Amino acid sequence: MIRDFCRDNFDIIIQGGQSNAEGAGFGIAETPYEPSADILYLNRDFTICQAAEIVCGNEIKGDFSLTFAGRYQSTGMLAEGRKLLIIRAAVGGTGFSDCRWGPQDDLFLTMMDLIKTALSLNPQNRLAAFIWHQGETDVGHPADVHKKNLTRMVGLVRDAFNCPDLPYIAGDFVPQWKQSLSGDAEPVSRAIREVCQTLENAAFVETEGLKSNAEQFGTDDTIHFCRDALNKLGERYFEAFAQLR
Repeated sequence: MIRDFCRDNFDIIIQGGQSNAEGAGFGIAETPYEPSADILYLNRDFTICQAAEIVCGNEIKGDFSLTFAGRYQSTGMLAEGRKLLIIRAAVGGTGFSDCRWGPQDDLFLTMMDLIKTALSLNPQNRLAAFIWHQGETDVGHPADVHKKNLTRMVGLVRDAFNCPDLPYIAGDFVPQWKQSLSGDAEPVSRAIREVCQTLENAAFVETEGLKSNAEQFGTDDTIHFCRDALNKLGERYFEAFAQLR
């Protein structure tokens, strides 16, 4: 049945970036996400559905926005009569260096259209947070360019929707992957951190102690947080967000 969402009042969480934001973590979760009727996804195809972890074959893929949204709801930030809408704009293996997130690039433009759609559903809808995880694709490219691109992207979102104080939170890479590159990832990591330190109402999330899929399963996938680590990452993003509030 097609549902009309114009009567729902949404707080909107923008989730952007690449695979760790899209969700590529598997394994057992200490605290699995329990779906809520008040937490929904706006997908890249502009469909809306109940937010939930994705079943992939015999595995379940994590999503750190779910833990973030669950905490937003459970701590009372979601006012009575309102719901949460998570914009799922992230796409794995993408960056600024491959022309996917710049001002005229496809993923940035799609994200902006998704935000417009979410806000247009109801005049009472409002942006609550911009949570971002990206940078792996841009490792090896000039870090100062990444810093400039990231700063400009956040500014464009805030300016376009007249929300100069929109909380922006970004996080560091998977520790195992970062360490395996013998310092090559540090310039981009530092650039992301500096953007969060420079921008108003922004925070950088540390990732020490969070395991990769490789550490969880003994595979060679060091670049992705495992499912349980994604849940913990969402907790850390929310704590950073709560401090900004």
